[in-house]
Amino acid sequence: MKTKIVATIGPASSSEEMLRNLIINGVSVFRLNFSHSSYEDHQLVIDRIHKLNTELGTNIAILADLQGPKLRIGLMENGQAFMEDGHELVFTTNECTCNSDRLFITYPEFARDVKPGEDILLDDGKLLFRVLETNKIDEVKAKVIHGGILSSKKGVNLPNTIISLPSMTEKDLRDLQFALKNRVNWIALSFVRTANDIIELRKSISQYAEEGLSVRIIAKIEKPEAVKNMDAIVEATDGIMVARGDLGVELPLEQVPLVQKTLVNKCIKACKPVIIATQMMEGMISNIRPTRAEVNDVANSVLDGADALMLSGETSIGQYPVEVIQTMKKIIREVEEFQDIYNKHHEANLENKEYLISDSILFSACNIAWEANAKAILAMTHTGYSAFRISSQRPKTDVYIFSNDHELLCTLNLVWGINGIFFDEIEHSTTRTLKKITEKLIASGLIKQGDLLVNVASTPIYISGKTNMLKLSFA
Repeated sequence: MKTKIVATIGPASSSEEMLRNLIINGVSVFRLNFSHSSYEDHQLVIDRIHKLNTELGTNIAILADLQGPKLRIGLMENGQAFMEDGHELVFTTNECTCNSDRLFITYPEFARDVKPGEDILLDDGKLLFRVLETNKIDEVKAKVIHGGILSSKKGVNLPNTIISLPSMTEKDLRDLQFALKNRVNWIALSFVRTANDIIELRKSISQYAEEGLSVRIIAKIEKPEAVKNMDAIVEATDGIMVARGDLGVELPLEQVPLVQKTLVNKCIKACKPVIIATQMMEGMISNIRPTRAEVNDVANSVLDGADALMLSGETSIGQYPVEVIQTMKKIIREVEEFQDIYNKHHEANLENKEYLISDSILFSACNIAWEANAKAILAMTHTGYSAFRISSQRPKTDVYIFSNDHELLCTLNLVWGINGIFFDEIEHSTTRTLKKITEKLIASGLIKQGDLLVNVASTPIYISGKTNMLKLSFA
């Protein structure tokens, strides 16, 4: 299975036994959602994942998802109120108990940022309000366009408003420090708007990370502003998450599928992983089987070429966390039998002379593997560069990446088609090192004697350097 599965951890999946079952059944990455759970709960899960990686010999990655500046209303009087169409009310930044005439919003600059005519969406877009006027200080008058029952602490989306809030809150900074202390592999930043949000997060990581820790960034695309700036964001980040929940609220729904496909193609070309998230198999939170629409959604995301598919409530609070992984794995495997999803290759970028040789070798390795119908592509890496480049060509051939860095192997577990293997027996001889790698794969049952292999490496092999060698040989 080349497309990876990301599972969100919650009460339904945090026990050691359940984590083990999820790993055995196909999970590659565990997501910790910092919008929920305490540090104590997250710490227990992290410790269990590390323990299971050692016990099972796996490289399961940990993705820490920062909450970001999530906007909400306050507590409702009597728990809820009915918002009638056409009714006029006031949004205020002064904390109060909410009712049908007055709603507190946790956004101090709200009255300054919104303009008359802009929309306010509540509860994942179920309720729609329109701004009538603002005093530019602390109150906004609005009209109910599509009403309904509104309960406490529901989320707020402002699809037309340029928000002045920073991309990272004080809570996010505390959560980031906790995640870095626990040496997670990926940090996801919510509500990214511009490439500068990524740059600022990278500065914070440099400030708080221990020396030698290389954690990568996932930019969550869930705002119209991010869609407009997607090229700069893709360039600045290490990976993308198409977070279709808030994106589907803030953009017209019919635009979301094309945004997904566009981002997948841009990420493949940029050699950066892309995750498709939200409501992949939401029906399985409470049902043992997915709907046909959900099966199609998963299948189409695989056909698009996504690196990974993410489950949220299905594994965090759902009744069937193991079954949903098993079902998703079956769909992925079925689709991956389809020939046309492979070799979505792009031309190697030969303008950057620093990487001209490496990129040419890695590009050629994938083409040779395809033409010769090789069993596997074998590469060694110190930084992950070769793995990202090979993966971006989407080869049908199995890819085995060898490294003496356990944390790097966990990081690469998010990346399409990459099978990471720990290896620390590098010799001065390239031939002897490649022979040891081949013997390790044969002993593991991953290849057999006589299989055709494509080897890429840097020479001299005992010095960390750029890939400059390609060898086609039989095992």
